[in-house]
Amino acid sequence: MQLAVHYPYFSYPGGAAATATLLSDTARAAEDGGCTLFTLMDHWFQMENLATAQDPMLEGYTGLGFLAGRTESIRLGLLVTGVTYRHPGLLAKTVTTLDVLSGGRAMLGIGAAWYEREHKGLGVPFPPMKERFERLEETLQIVRQMWSDDDGPYRGAHYTLEETICEPRPLQSPAPPIMVGGSGEKKTLAFVARYASLCNLFAADTETVAHKLEVLRGHCEREGRDPAEIEKTIISSLDPVADRDGFLREMETYAAMGIDTVCLNPHGDDPAGWARAATAAAVTPLAEMGN
Repeated sequence: MQLAVHYPYFSYPGGAAATATLLSDTARAAEDGGCTLFTLMDHWFQMENLATAQDPMLEGYTGLGFLAGRTESIRLGLLVTGVTYRHPGLLAKTVTTLDVLSGGRAMLGIGAAWYEREHKGLGVPFPPMKERFERLEETLQIVRQMWSDDDGPYRGAHYTLEETICEPRPLQSPAPPIMVGGSGEKKTLAFVARYASLCNLFAADTETVAHKLEVLRGHCEREGRDPAEIEKTIISSLDPVADRDGFLREMETYAAMGIDTVCLNPHGDDPAGWARAATAAAVTPLAEMGN
């Protein structure tokens, strides 16, 4: 298994003036410690289940662009882009720019979006769930077309593009990896099987994750796809710094299921210090799991 760090919170000592240093120090600590992925959120208001809507929240792709210049090897992405926030053609260009400027380290994480308050607050249309999933599928199709040799038109029910030109092309070949985030069994995991190279599941418990993986295998079978092609990631609230042994015992179970990567949020008021301690505690034993 691999370790990833997800950085969803900006309310640290020092306020906004300290944000750039804390963020870059945490990303570098994760990279130096052997993490393979560093992610930010795609939100405009802080999530109310984490803090308050008035708490600090940075724009995700600007944050990743900043980190591209502060890191060297770690993969960078959002967990996950809300499909409602950016026109798909412009989103493809944004991720391409990140890929080029990071030296081929961008990942497109994307989902159907859910946070209605920030949509209403900032005047962003928030269509019904059915339409958001329709837009998500069209966006996946558009991005894949823009990262292909086909620069012709795209015509869908919600988006029409006359030219899907994307120059320069992403550095990664054939394209940056796509993660479809979420655990929905009928749509989300079906889109993973059809379009994505990564999935991300919330690790509520091992039984739930095992069931979701079985659902994904079924979708892959219907799509004629090998499930082993998909990197399976989970996001967990466990902390290897506070309870290393308990964390590793839990991860042994997930590794046996076929989970490839676990994403963790920093704990405490020193995210860079936590990242150094977490990687020291967990990267090597995680890498040995399944061997």
